[in-house]
Amino acid sequence: MCSVYVDGVRVTKFEKSGSDLKSLLVEAGRKALATSKYPEPQAIFIGAMNPEEFTGSGNIATLTADALGLLGIPSIRVETASSSGAAVFSVAYTAVASGIFKNVLVIAGEKMTHLPIAKATRILAEVIEIQEREAGASMPALAAMITQAYMRRHKISHEGMEKVLSTIATKNHFNGSLNPLAQFQKRITLEDYKKSKFVAEPLRLYDCSPITDGAAALILTREKTDIRVVGIGQGTDTLGLRQRDSLTSFMATRIAAKQAYEMAGIGPKDINFAEVHDAFTSFEIINSEDLGFFEEGMGWEAVEDGVTHIDGQFPINPSGGLKSRGHPVGATGLAQVVESVWQMRGEVDPKRQVGKVDRALTHSIGGLGNNNFVIILEKNNDNIKPAQRKSFYTLPIQIPRSADRDDAGIDGKEGILETFTVLHVPPEGFPSPLILGFVQIDGKRRVLARAMFLGKYRLGERVKLERDGNSYFFRKVTFLEKVKYYLRQLVRSEKGFKKSPNSWLK
Repeated sequence: MCSVYVDGVRVTKFEKSGSDLKSLLVEAGRKALATSKYPEPQAIFIGAMNPEEFTGSGNIATLTADALGLLGIPSIRVETASSSGAAVFSVAYTAVASGIFKNVLVIAGEKMTHLPIAKATRILAEVIEIQEREAGASMPALAAMITQAYMRRHKISHEGMEKVLSTIATKNHFNGSLNPLAQFQKRITLEDYKKSKFVAEPLRLYDCSPITDGAAALILTREKTDIRVVGIGQGTDTLGLRQRDSLTSFMATRIAAKQAYEMAGIGPKDINFAEVHDAFTSFEIINSEDLGFFEEGMGWEAVEDGVTHIDGQFPINPSGGLKSRGHPVGATGLAQVVESVWQMRGEVDPKRQVGKVDRALTHSIGGLGNNNFVIILEKNNDNIKPAQRKSFYTLPIQIPRSADRDDAGIDGKEGILETFTVLHVPPEGFPSPLILGFVQIDGKRRVLARAMFLGKYRLGERVKLERDGNSYFFRKVTFLEKVKYYLRQLVRSEKGFKKSPNSWLK
């Protein structure tokens, strides 16, 4: 295969924009072409998650080619949910490396902020597995349960986790305050963080990335430039979180990382800085471990020790990350690459310039961690130690067993409340607060269920599952809970309630 290099790069400002999607894509594309030695690409590759529902427009590849005045050349759209920006880079890379094209234009973007938050949230939630979505799961809810599971596994207290998450949030907002293209350019304090409302416990508003408009673009070429693409990996996992072996690691990231490191012939210790997918602050910790930067269960300590700060030993998200730079879902993965190129070329404000920049890694998550990408870039000069062409990634990769996905016979069984969250901003049609939890049955099967009664729950406690239509509910295995359940059943029977997904809460 041919070597592939990065030439001109550009990102629009990430914000609540008055421009439509076409204008954002064209703006990024034209500026990238204007800074490139190759302003006449042989093909266009477009990344966008869901322009049909976000904007009402389809056939975005042709629309963009037309608006750029580049009709006649191939134009294709790529989609892998929220990793679409990285996916389109991967596809375009393959097209150039194969020798089919010499120079191509890669653009990715999304327009989201013009919609009501509830509608935008509903569109984003469509990538969640249907059983989990019907139970009331949203992206913040699933992320919160992953966070709780991580805390339980590594024995981190709520106070300890709050300290770590607040440190990540303040770190990334500080980085974003130095980035003129970031959506949020205001620093926050620990007090600001603690004052922000819970979205899904233990995640607060400042733990969640925003809804954003924006686009990114770059030129990939076989002509030698100062930045070479040396590693690309992609991994997938089950659509449903309930079907995975691990709730505290993203196996799709590990698969992608292993491929990218092996292709580059390097390991995690050879990377100088990284842009990782921090749609939620806790994901930055998990991702840093899955990528091999820190040992499992130790990523949070690196945050506390300042290792991942912009002036630390290993900077993570110098752009501000998804949390502060913003997260126009289709554009994010490509914007990470652009930021890395700018850092490697020394084209950012000196206040946010990281130290060593020989090699950079970008990491993008599609859906809830089930279509992930890792990209490695290297400065093309003689001062860099050549790759040893050896695998240095040794973390275990577990593929779930399909036989464990069947939930037949679960109704009425007892299980362990593996993780749960109190969701304060539930999807439309669900009550607030909504308590959701993953219940593990027989040490193998896992089901997402709603709490039948409001109250305090503990990780690891025994609960009993009850099925109502297509939904599962859980209750504590105590005498009081049995009495409450009996009375509820009696009242429902006397009033002639028909079973429905919300009947337990009436």
